[in-house]
Amino acid sequence: MTFFFWRYAGPVSLGVMILLVTLYMRRQGIGWRDMGLVPLPGIRAKLMVVPMALLAFVAFAIAVGATAFGLPALGLDFMTELPQGVEDRWGDIRGNLPLYLLWVAIAWISAGFFEEMFFRGYMITRLRAAFAGIPWGALLAVILAALVFGYGHFYYQGWRGLIVTGAIGVAFGSMFLLYRGNLWPMILLHGVVDTLNFTALYGEWE
Repeated sequence: MTFFFWRYAGPVSLGVMILLVTLYMRRQGIGWRDMGLVPLPGIRAKLMVVPMALLAFVAFAIAVGATAFGLPALGLDFMTELPQGVEDRWGDIRGNLPLYLLWVAIAWISAGFFEEMFFRGYMITRLRAAFAGIPWGALLAVILAALVFGYGHFYYQGWRGLIVTGAIGVAFGSMFLLYRGNLWPMILLHGVVDTLNFTALYGEWE
């Protein structure tokens, strides 16, 4: 039972958080449209999400490269160590199609949508408003949201996970501001990246 809760604690708790935030915003007369789930009228606006996601991928790749590969090159050996039990969190996913499909679905819902909605859309928008009168307030909002995002991965990925995902949070948060509060490119990219990760585990790619 404890292992079950450890495995699904992140997606479940994030889902509850999204529900609570939704109810709170409804009482305030605002919705997720105000937090980045902007309408995409017409086919052109929808298709533009793809090149925007590709540009966000460049920022993502720089963040991962600088932390996962750059820091070990500087002698920070702990960045090369995968915390014990990380892969066990996904269960026996290798060659297990039902479990693979389950985790891909969870990835799109919990990571692709919920993480982007909360950590980029809600947190950055709210923090940016709170820091409106502070120099570099937008940058501070991105960094604080990224720290919380990274810490959310600490319980099963350790310091390496916190630093890498924190850097990803900075990259995605910066793109969120660049795209003037449009979450869709990051949602698409996040879902695709996690799908590829689970596909690699399922297919035992080296």
